[in-house]
Amino acid sequence: MKVTVLGSSSSIPRPQRACSGYLIEAAGRAVIADLGTGAFANLYQYLDAEEVDAVVISHMHADHFLDVIPLRYALKYGPRTHARKVGLWLPPGGEAMLRRMVDAFAPESSHDFLSEVFEVKTYDAATPLKIGDLNLRFAATAHYIPTFALRIEAAGASVTYSADTAPDEGVAALARGTDQFLCEATLRSGESDVEPRGHLSALEAGQMAQRAEVGRLTLTHYPAEFVIEDLRAHAAQAFSGAVDIADDHRQYEF
Repeated sequence: MKVTVLGSSSSIPRPQRACSGYLIEAAGRAVIADLGTGAFANLYQYLDAEEVDAVVISHMHADHFLDVIPLRYALKYGPRTHARKVGLWLPPGGEAMLRRMVDAFAPESSHDFLSEVFEVKTYDAATPLKIGDLNLRFAATAHYIPTFALRIEAAGASVTYSADTAPDEGVAALARGTDQFLCEATLRSGESDVEPRGHLSALEAGQMAQRAEVGRLTLTHYPAEFVIEDLRAHAAQAFSGAVDIADDHRQYEF
């Protein structure tokens, strides 16, 4: 299994960095977890648009799905060797929202902007999903809108992506024993969050990783003003395993 970070920023992109996006390749399949602002351009260093098997969106905040639009244009107008549609898996309610957005600039009276190139589907977070030999499972997170963490498994390897979340036992349970836990660290340690909460500090991410007994904790979704070594140190206060910090184009294999 190979994980490539396409975007590691929070909702305000760090300079020369993209918002959330993670390419997971295993068992002959290529799945993207979230595709935020700038992440699609980074994808082109690794795969052509038509080589993607599926995109899975955790929630309908712009920094997690906006680059579905340039992906659509690439699939529609870029060079293609086959006409296979790419799976676009959205959270409950996500399709209606996305169609309202694209209807503002591509009225569906003339054509179906999305379904020309995507197989648009809604996942049920309570039901495992199979994409080829990849097994996907979900867990609801503690965020401001309905959001779902994602675990992808193949041939004994696994990666779990927290999406956006406050401390949540369901997310920790989903991540239990995973090889890599891609976990958000949006807040400074000790920084207050609005109620109900929707984000983690690096210390809280470390606490969740420790409870889940993950193999590696990779902190992501952090803003430009954070000091990388501070993030690592705060997480290491709670997590006894390996801690690293996601950055665009960083790759992991396990």
